[in-house]
Amino acid sequence: MNFEELHEYLLSKKFVTFDYPFDEKVIVYRVGQKIFALTSEDLPISVNLKCDPIYSLELRSLYAGIIPGYHMNKKHWNTVSTQSDVDIGMVKELIDHSYDLIFSKLSKKVKEFLKEDL
Repeated sequence: MNFEELHEYLLSKKFVTFDYPFDEKVIVYRVGQKIFALTSEDLPISVNLKCDPIYSLELRSLYAGIIPGYHMNKKHWNTVSTQSDVDIGMVKELIDHSYDLIFSKLSKKVKEFLKEDL
């Protein structure tokens, strides 16, 4: 998965915005102002994704391309290399998982606001 495919897929999720709060390289993807993914165009392409802690451990044991989140809470975040043994289907599945974890924790008020903003 190249950067354009990754960026496009991340933005295909409902209510997603992105910005550069840290520097001109790190792109942060948010839903309801909560971060669910971080990446950059630097090679090799990788993405930090939120993950259930138990699932994180399982994934790290199965894939060389999934490691504890770089500069993130290692319990809740993974760094996923898109040019590794992690295929494009699994990368998309992990993006969906991260998005769903964050979206499910949004307050009812925020969810309603997002829907109104369409």
